[in-house]
Amino acid sequence: MTIALTFRELLDYTRAETEHWHRWLAAQPPEVLDLPAGTGRTATVRGLVHHIIVVERRYTDRLRGEPVSNYADVPSEPLDTMFASFTDTRARLEQWLQSAADSDLAKVLEFQTLSAGTQSASARKVAVHLLLHGVRHWAQLATTLRQQGHATDWPHDILMSDALE
Repeated sequence: MTIALTFRELLDYTRAETEHWHRWLAAQPPEVLDLPAGTGRTATVRGLVHHIIVVERRYTDRLRGEPVSNYADVPSEPLDTMFASFTDTRARLEQWLQSAADSDLAKVLEFQTLSAGTQSASARKVAVHLLLHGVRHWAQLATTLRQQGHATDWPHDILMSDALE
């Protein structure tokens, strides 16, 4: 057994977690999407979910060398359409990762972010960031909703997932 965590394992875990969120949110009263969850673009549950999905899309665009999507390019409603964007983006990310050579992953990308200015990082680091970015925000959302009386009904930890052995 290797000590490495693979992109495949992270992809499987984050995809399953996102699919859980989609099913759970679809089963909730619509007003749950309007509950407070942060500030600015992430001020509501819908805004935070949209942020997670848009960031994955924007970094996938960068990895693929494609024009970077604007926030408005990803609809935030209806819910199923927003999550369909995730599914499409994830397929594009997985396709890129499956064909990426070590030299592709080592390539340094320089890009303009919306909140942190100009950044540069290897494509490998960008791919890890976009996957862990969602994990961080889904945990934030789970806590926020639980504090407002809307606990989710599945374990979020990778320990309880099917993504690893």
